Amino acid sequence: METKTLKTTPLNSWHRNNGANMADFGGFDMPLWYESGVKNEHIGVIESAGIFDTSHMACVMVAGKDALSLLQLCHTRDLANLKDGRCVYGVILNEKGHVIDDAIVYRFTSRHYMVCVNAGMGKDVALHLHANKKTLDATVDDLSEKLAKMDIQGKNSAKILSLIIENPDSVFEKMPYFSFKGFFNNKPPFSSDDTSYSSVVNLKNGTPVLLSRSGYTGEFGFELFVEPDKIVDLWETILKAGAKYNLIPCGLGARDSLRAGAVLPLSHQDVGSWKFINNPWMFALPLKPDNPVGENCTVVKEKATLVQENFTKDFIGRDALLSKEDLTFTLPFAGETLRKVSAGKDTRVIDANGNDIGHVLTCATDMAIGWHNDKIYSIASSDKPEGFKAKGISCGFIMVDRKIEAGEKVTLQEKKRKIMVTVMSDIRPDRTARNKISTFLP
Repeated sequence: METKTLKTTPLNSWHRNNGANMADFGGFDMPLWYESGVKNEHIGVIESAGIFDTSHMACVMVAGKDALSLLQLCHTRDLANLKDGRCVYGVILNEKGHVIDDAIVYRFTSRHYMVCVNAGMGKDVALHLHANKKTLDATVDDLSEKLAKMDIQGKNSAKILSLIIENPDSVFEKMPYFSFKGFFNNKPPFSSDDTSYSSVVNLKNGTPVLLSRSGYTGEFGFELFVEPDKIVDLWETILKAGAKYNLIPCGLGARDSLRAGAVLPLSHQDVGSWKFINNPWMFALPLKPDNPVGENCTVVKEKATLVQENFTKDFIGRDALLSKEDLTFTLPFAGETLRKVSAGKDTRVIDANGNDIGHVLTCATDMAIGWHNDKIYSIASSDKPEGFKAKGISCGFIMVDRKIEAGEKVTLQEKKRKIMVTVMSDIRPDRTARNKISTFLP
């Protein structure tokens, strides 16, 4: 039997030397958790800050006179009004309206963009862009293994970074959610004749970084891009600076539980080889302001149907999304306790009448939340009841064949194991990702 050789990130040796429990994720040897354990890592991000190795993710540079036109065709978000130094989340679809991958597009200038995608997807996304470039004047460069990335997430992230970067006051000034500054190497990733994007961020040791106010936890924080040979030093420098704030390294276990509670999808699990429709992430489509979506961003079949006029642009997969065939509904849920079931098609969703209506996509446990009088509170909630202690709640996403309103209950059944859950419009309250940065500065 042939043994699968896993790829490694530049931080692999550090993980193994520091007690990480490692596993295969997307073909990479990645840490699931450290000696502190998933619960402490999850809680640590909510109460202070945690760091994550995300160098398994890939980036693709798209440049040239028609770079915007190519991305407008291949990425679902309308990028026409995206400004230099801003980034935006969306998905890349095929002609069937199925998700090739979700991706964040970073705009440096009108001619230069970076597309950040998931583990092992750099080549596939680059090939997709190449295939649709045709006569467009644009270059596509897969940066897989040419840059490294780490995230720092949690309310103390800016305080920690202010200890290691030059001129933190000016760097953090006017830095809203989904904006970025700097470069990941010694020079801009584009020709010197285009100087419209001139932002620079350096560590105190002179290392240039691209600093993005974004992340995958629902909490305030940043993603940092550097050259691969600089990531270990950056990781250790941040850990040392963050010791006074009890900063801890976090693995994929906490990353999964945090993103599930924040209602964020895992590509190829919560979005994938089915139509990108009727889900909590409809904002990723180029819908006009008066779009026909319901309260939790799902198309309401009995009230409205998507038509061509609802979109602000054309894009690959649009026509498939307009078709009424093969419609499914992806909905968030929260359990009654921390008890959970396995994700996958073998774990069925049963409605109140005993009908099998779908299966579970994700089921994780958000350890920072708990129920009180039919309401979910977080350990970060300012209005939490006196003496509140978060016991943890299972949460995630189901795919079903019909619309279910928020507040309705269904049963998740894995063989003989059953748990009752409630369909939600949101899960972990009082998340901090979108809060003003001034709230978190030293």
